[in-house]
Amino acid sequence: MPSETAILEERLAHFDWRNTPEGLVQRYALGRVRYFGARQVLALVGTVVLFVLDSPISGLFVLAAVLIGESIDLGYLRRVPRRLRAGAQVRNVLLVSALTGLIQSATIAGSIISAWVVVPDESGSAFALIYLTGAAMNAGLVLPYHRLGGSLRLGVFALTAIGLLVAGILRQDGFNQRVFYDFAAFSLMVYMVYSYLGHVITTHVKQTGNNRNLLLHSLKLARINQELEEQQREARNLALVARRANDSVLMLDPQGRATWVNNAFQETSGFTLEEIRGKRPGELLTGPESSVRAMREIDLAMREGRQIRIKLQQYRKDGSSYWVDTNIVPLLDKLDGRLEGIVAIERDITESIKHEEELARAKRAAEKGERAKAQFLATMSHEIRTPMNGIIGMTDLLSESGLDRESRHYIDTIRTSAEALLTIINDILDFSRLSAGKPSTHPVEFDLDEVIEGVIDLLTPQARKKRLRLQIDRMSDLPRRVVGDDGRLRQILLNIIGNAIKFTALGSVSLTVSARKEQGAWRLFFEVCDTGIGISETRLDRIFDEFAQADAETTRKFGGTGLGLSISRLLAREMGGDISVRSNPGEGSVFTVSVLFGTPATASQPATLPAEPVPDTLAGKVVLVAEDNRTNRLLVRKYLKDEPITLLFAANGRQAVDMTCAHKPDIVLMDMAMPEMDGIAATLAIRETAPVQPHIVALTANTFASDRAACMAAGMDGFLPKPLRKRDLMIALSRAAGAPPPRENGPPKPPATTAGAA
Repeated sequence: MPSETAILEERLAHFDWRNTPEGLVQRYALGRVRYFGARQVLALVGTVVLFVLDSPISGLFVLAAVLIGESIDLGYLRRVPRRLRAGAQVRNVLLVSALTGLIQSATIAGSIISAWVVVPDESGSAFALIYLTGAAMNAGLVLPYHRLGGSLRLGVFALTAIGLLVAGILRQDGFNQRVFYDFAAFSLMVYMVYSYLGHVITTHVKQTGNNRNLLLHSLKLARINQELEEQQREARNLALVARRANDSVLMLDPQGRATWVNNAFQETSGFTLEEIRGKRPGELLTGPESSVRAMREIDLAMREGRQIRIKLQQYRKDGSSYWVDTNIVPLLDKLDGRLEGIVAIERDITESIKHEEELARAKRAAEKGERAKAQFLATMSHEIRTPMNGIIGMTDLLSESGLDRESRHYIDTIRTSAEALLTIINDILDFSRLSAGKPSTHPVEFDLDEVIEGVIDLLTPQARKKRLRLQIDRMSDLPRRVVGDDGRLRQILLNIIGNAIKFTALGSVSLTVSARKEQGAWRLFFEVCDTGIGISETRLDRIFDEFAQADAETTRKFGGTGLGLSISRLLAREMGGDISVRSNPGEGSVFTVSVLFGTPATASQPATLPAEPVPDTLAGKVVLVAEDNRTNRLLVRKYLKDEPITLLFAANGRQAVDMTCAHKPDIVLMDMAMPEMDGIAATLAIRETAPVQPHIVALTANTFASDRAACMAAGMDGFLPKPLRKRDLMIALSRAAGAPPPRENGPPKPPATTAGAA
């Protein structure tokens, strides 16, 4: 059932439509049809008068003329509603209906003129004047609905009256008493018609306005009543919700004193409505650990009349504490904005707070465990690499001595095993670092061809040993220089191509390199294709898992940790790319590596280590080796025994500082982990106290980027990882010997500058 508001809105819309041009012309048409019979009373009276004063024929003639005009008018007006519903233009309907009304009024005017002619005495004039007055008044009734039609009718009757006056003057041969009487009667008729029409129009306008105002007032009252009912219903619902809600609800007055609380509040806090009514909640709910700052924020928000949401620690009646999430909302008057009251809704979040604290403790424990893991890896890296340094170094020295074939085979076996163990250590450290999400790439500008050629040169002996063809195909659009981590790219290519060689017994391994420009950078593609054992489709997804290969048989036959591909994919993704693979068993595999490298900002050549040592630059140099491990000191001594240098040794960091100040060495090889004073502390001391500043190169078994950054931040100039190779040592010494003259003593260089120099 529609509501009272909807009914009144519909009535108002219909009322407004009735007073539009379309509605008015339709009302005009329907009214003319409805009151046809009432209008014919005037026609019948005229017929009877003429029947008596003149003859029956004249009376019937007048009646017939009037009915003909009415028929023409009504014949069209009956079709007006249907034409409007069919979409006829209102303007056209108004014009046609005005024309039919003009015809109808003309027939009446003709009848009046006929009566005036056939009855030439005073009775005929009186009848014509009275009949004309009645017709004019009837015509004036349609003015509010059809102004054009009513105006045309009045115009016809006015012209008729004027014509009769003029004809009377001509018939009486001058202005005599009868003409004066007719003129006075005509003037009185005009006044009566004008007054009547003014009253009709004014009454219509007022009545229309009053009716519309009455509808508007009724609609306004209905809307107010509806809104009031909705508010009452909402208030009842809210009261029911508040009363039965699981959250605590408090109603406060403008001064913040409680006027009502729900059952949930009473159950949670232990205070009854009678105990808290008239009091500020803070008087009963605060305790020794409640936040004073939070209470001040609430008081300020209540004074300013604004909403606030805050977490509070409150106290129950029994003294136990609990946490709530409080939402305090002011109730403001809609007219003047005056504060009428306050609603506070409290949700018990004690368990949530406990959960957050447990998560925070778990996070701290995880971070502590991660730090312990990193420290463990760093320590193990150092502890394993230190003896590995001795093993690999001594095998290098032995291989240079005169050994028989069998002894050389033993030495090569030791070296191969040591290198394999070192590879495993490096893989584990790399995987740990990448899995932890730590950045491990360091972009520099480099020559792409040099990296590719270097990888091929390193792997060619392996391929030649297995009698495999190692091919390379470069596309013509390759950039010469790019910006990226050349070391990590070299590591990926060595791993992918090395695997291809390892798993291929016959045939070839090919590398195809292509590039694509991509938003100011280079997307590089390295496709490695082999004719090896292949991988089944069901096992393709496993090869990138850590510590996994295609199957156990592969692991037994070819060995390996199963970390290489996993690390390579992590590195490729860190460099904006990925690694994908296509393969079939027995048909070989195709690995595609994509990386995103930048373009060089300038054409400057990056600083690179010399390819080979330059012995002349070391002549006469003093080199201090700060190393606590006796084997490592022996190894360095053997490596440098034939060089034209003065070699000094310090067994700890304290000795290194003292000997640097005393002997002023040109180069210091500084071990990072030493007793009494480690390498970082020793470097800082040297930079502060040494009269002549040497070139300091770090010797460390820790290969983390953080260790390198710490070395550079302390003021070191270079970095040599263990196990130490003779070639790497000679390159580092040659570079140090060719460096600018030693600096005067002073504070270490800023980390950003030293890192850039490295």
